Amino acid sequence: MRSITEFGAVGDGRADDTGAVQATIDACHADGGGRVVIPTGGTFRCGTIALRSGIELHLEAGATLQASPDDADYTMRRATGGLSNGSPGEDPELSTMFITAVDARDVSITGAGTIDGGGRFFITSDLGGIYEMTHVRPYTIFLIGCERVTIRDVRIVDGAYWTVRLSGCSSVLIDAVTIANDLLLPNNDGIDIDTCQRVRIANCDIVTADDGICIKSCQESKEFGDCRDITVTGCTIVSRSAAICIGSEIASPIRNCVVSACVISDSNRGLALKLSEPGGVHNVLFTDIVVETRFCDERFWGHGEPIHISSYPWRGGSGTARNIRFHNILARGENGILIRSKEAGCIEGVVLSDVRVEIDRWTGAPGGHWDLRPLPGMSLTPHVTSGIHLERLTDVRLANCEVVWAQPRADRAQDLDEALTVVDVDDLRVADMRGGHAHT
Repeated sequence: MRSITEFGAVGDGRADDTGAVQATIDACHADGGGRVVIPTGGTFRCGTIALRSGIELHLEAGATLQASPDDADYTMRRATGGLSNGSPGEDPELSTMFITAVDARDVSITGAGTIDGGGRFFITSDLGGIYEMTHVRPYTIFLIGCERVTIRDVRIVDGAYWTVRLSGCSSVLIDAVTIANDLLLPNNDGIDIDTCQRVRIANCDIVTADDGICIKSCQESKEFGDCRDITVTGCTIVSRSAAICIGSEIASPIRNCVVSACVISDSNRGLALKLSEPGGVHNVLFTDIVVETRFCDERFWGHGEPIHISSYPWRGGSGTARNIRFHNILARGENGILIRSKEAGCIEGVVLSDVRVEIDRWTGAPGGHWDLRPLPGMSLTPHVTSGIHLERLTDVRLANCEVVWAQPRADRAQDLDEALTVVDVDDLRVADMRGGHAHT
């Protein structure tokens, strides 16, 4: 075990402690690995910190590891794809990293201390409802090609960009992590699982402006194969985009994912599959989940849908989904469930069983819209609001589903429509569906 103070770390929140932290990591690695301690009572400001095989970065209670506000302090950069900054584009960008590791084994980040991503340092203006940010910002944690990764117990605050990104990692455990981000700061995703295998996310509490947990396969990570064998359980999430999302990037297949026993509240979108690239999403189960969604600032993707699946291309063609199941879902939202494809044959084998959705309005924002972004040139699309809308799908089963209109009939908005709307669905089976038109 080595403390960073042995190598000269100051911890006054002003000095650059990067060299001391990195020297401690390197010395511990040279000794065969072990625990590097960030001690209680200090705020240690750093640029890029590179973990190595066999290293446990341990933050004691009362310790803070803080990202530097100076872009020059970030010595490692990586090209990221066109959707990473929230705007569809073809040109890769170079993004910086705060805590990183590349091709490492047996890496862990633990303890009751705080990792401060320094998002406030990269705000250029407050646009009202959302911040404008500098173009380049650091990932708080970005691990690439690592095996046997553990992130446990730490509190991560004020992420400047994606907070925890794992690309091409395997045998991962993220447990009891708290993420508390600014709800006006765009692109500060909570946890991004990019082209990883055998990942367990459990018992996390996430508040963030962008996706809470996102499972994806980015173009720059195709070398790592499929994204597969992912579980998410026991998490509480607040998001200004999608609380739990699969996609939009699907450069490689995504398969075998289970999301269970989660509570989603005060979010722009609940459970989402965004099929924006030609890849496929197969074998996904969402079960035992409570969802509450509301209208948020329209500059964030989503529009109050508890469940959203869409296949609309932003480049190269539409993605596909096969064998997607939602079971035992209790949802309350300002919008309904939307499952819709631009082309027939892209979404197949969807089951909703024991799903209750209550449509209510409480924010005062206007309804009657869908959000199909990242479809280029699209923002909110006017449309009536159904409890469940199904369009251009194959092999869909609804069993014991219920739509409830929360407000008295006289107070219901005019955009509210049918409990169930079906357009061009091949092989639809409905059993014990309850709910009628909002205005009859």
